[in-house]
Amino acid sequence: MGNLTRRRAAGFRVHTHTHTRTQRRRNLRGDTWSYRGHTAARTLSGIDPRKSISDQRSSRMGNLIKVLTRDIDNNGGNFFLDFENAQPSQSEMVEWEKVNQVLTEAQVILEDLQAYRGAGEEIRRAIQSPSVEGVQEKAWAAVVPLVAKLKTFYEFSQKLESSLRCLLDVLTSSTSTPTQHLENKQALARQFAHILHFTLRFDELKMTNPAIQNDFSYYRRTISRMRINNLSADAGSEVNNELANRMSLFYASSTPMLKTLSDATSKFVSENPDVPVENTTDCLSTMASVCKVMLETP
Repeated sequence: MGNLTRRRAAGFRVHTHTHTRTQRRRNLRGDTWSYRGHTAARTLSGIDPRKSISDQRSSRMGNLIKVLTRDIDNNGGNFFLDFENAQPSQSEMVEWEKVNQVLTEAQVILEDLQAYRGAGEEIRRAIQSPSVEGVQEKAWAAVVPLVAKLKTFYEFSQKLESSLRCLLDVLTSSTSTPTQHLENKQALARQFAHILHFTLRFDELKMTNPAIQNDFSYYRRTISRMRINNLSADAGSEVNNELANRMSLFYASSTPMLKTLSDATSKFVSENPDVPVENTTDCLSTMASVCKVMLETP
């Protein structure tokens, strides 16, 4: 997640144009994270053609993002998101500490997922030699600890969902506009960006590792066979049938973390009718534009 804060994005002006209220509401209800109702146009400022590229990049260091939203465009003002130096204020501290614990664990989750190699060879041998008990036991012994890791990943998605809702509660409340919230609560805005960055990275790793679904499918088939044959499945009992079903749905998605956050955002909107929908869409579109510029900037 350090990649996001290390991007040198100073000097980029991000314009976020939002459509009508009805269009934004459709976008959120239909596909929360598609941002089909929002576009970002970027203009590079402060470039001196007489200077070298390295000199120009150096002059734009500091990771300071200038964000202009629809309301600010109309008013002729601007505000800054300083992801490099943002620190939580006293009013942000409670939410910041809760989310920070989850983000600390997120780094471990990514490291474990990146190191996930699967039990493909053991499973292949077990399928080729279904009557050789020793081969079956070896495959089972290889898969069980891997499924425990997959369970940890799934359970973390629930923690991430809670963190997102915690941030949305603050950043979309009616006490201020989304723009004012992002400007005045920059430490929380930074955590929001870290959550988005983690989500994309997790899903990228998951999509490129077919062993995850192969391992879990073999685990479920073996558990079912053990139950049919009245054999002990105690070694895998930490994942009961209900949990296994939820995990199957989670890993069946090509982007499971993104789907989790998308569903959580839709649920947040439906459970908080007193919060204008545009508060949520404006907050999301602004954060998406900021992260897009930061990730695209060398």
